[in-house]
Amino acid sequence: MEQVKICGITQVAQGLEIARLGATALGYICVPKSPRYITPEQIAPITAAVSQAFPDVEHFGVFANEGVASMMAIAQTAGLTVLQLHGDETPATCQLLRDALEMSDLPKVQIVKALRIRATADLEDAKRYEPCVDMLLLDAYHPDQLGGTGKTLDWQALKEFSPRCPWFLAGGLNPDNICDARSQLSPNGIDLSSGVERSPGDKDLEKVRQLFAQLRTAETA
Repeated sequence: MEQVKICGITQVAQGLEIARLGATALGYICVPKSPRYITPEQIAPITAAVSQAFPDVEHFGVFANEGVASMMAIAQTAGLTVLQLHGDETPATCQLLRDALEMSDLPKVQIVKALRIRATADLEDAKRYEPCVDMLLLDAYHPDQLGGTGKTLDWQALKEFSPRCPWFLAGGLNPDNICDARSQLSPNGIDLSSGVERSPGDKDLEKVRQLFAQLRTAETA
């Protein structure tokens, strides 16, 4: 099974249960205007509890147009292992962050650049980021929301997408369509948020169970 990231975690108990069910990564929204926003001080007990019980689970902090020093400070406080840049960050910004991390106490923290795809031409933009990030993430474009929109991407248009670094598929994934998405594409990971929620930041654990049941069924098929 590929990497499975559940994003928009806000509660210790839900984070622990989602990791137990099989998530390889949890995501925390560090963008104050988001309805799923959670402070670094609120993230810290979640990452601590999950890391103790499930040490292999990665912890993604999702940022948008945040300063390099601020992201690094939040990563330290919150216990993040991956920084996901979901705004208008340029390749130069990603490289600046990478250089700063390597010179800091956080040299193993990875960088993901999220790209909101409007048209096939946007996929070409991904190539500019490959040298300066560890992973890419493709999400559906929305004019006002950075993620968790429930909108899916044009999977057919992504069939030729084959970057030189690992990539995650996001955008409107849920237990009902995940097998269809995986039958058409071969991402290194999948990222779900609104598709397994009752409301923003409150995960529906039954939907998470359904998701992993579908993934296991697909694996054995």
